[in-house]
Amino acid sequence: MAGRDHPIRVAEGDTVILASSLIPGNEAAVYRVINGLTRLGARVVHRENALVHVSGHAAAGELLYVLNLTRPGNFMPVHGEWRHMRAHARLASLTGVPDGNIVIAEDGVVVDLVDGQASIAGSVPCGYVYVDGLSVGEVTEASLKDRRILGEEGFVSVVIVVDSTSGKLVAGPEIHARGSGIDGAAFGEVRPRIEEALAFAATEGINDAHQLSQLVRRVVGRWVNENYRRRPMIIPVVVEV
Repeated sequence: MAGRDHPIRVAEGDTVILASSLIPGNEAAVYRVINGLTRLGARVVHRENALVHVSGHAAAGELLYVLNLTRPGNFMPVHGEWRHMRAHARLASLTGVPDGNIVIAEDGVVVDLVDGQASIAGSVPCGYVYVDGLSVGEVTEASLKDRRILGEEGFVSVVIVVDSTSGKLVAGPEIHARGSGIDGAAFGEVRPRIEEALAFAATEGINDAHQLSQLVRRVVGRWVNENYRRRPMIIPVVVEV
């Protein structure tokens, strides 16, 4: 309705009541809807300006009523965070369910019911399954972290050519950046630092490509942080000749 893509058209003088509470993390989306409805001329009544909240969950008294009505022999709360499940388990205990028959289980926990007794029997691996295009479950937390960094900070690539024997710089460094907010001309300041660090590494006998790439990453990362207070992804490329 707020986006004008619903058969019901909100107009000047209408009243819209939002009786639900805000779910943490959804505030921006809910306020966007409220603003959209208000822009159309509606009066929006919600929890923050009127006593209209209606919970979608049963209160403690209602839960006690159901427990007393059903008289379960075993009990396992299945919804909410730990504090909610603990409170629900306490209600079951108050209605006479033996503490040994009350099980609090998280996702992945295996619960067996044998001879009328519920108990935790083990666990199975579980968690988020990421869908990325046609691949399912192949995206890792590490790759998601890389994507977040690329999306928020951009990247800086540094290409250097070194002598495979001595580790001395032969060509470069050639620096490119995308989405980092750093002007390409500014990299002239960091090139001497890279050359100095590589020269010192060569005198110390460091010629391993991985060690040199880490050295370049530290030098460039420190310079970017000092001058821009940013942390883009830094991709050093070491070519040995």
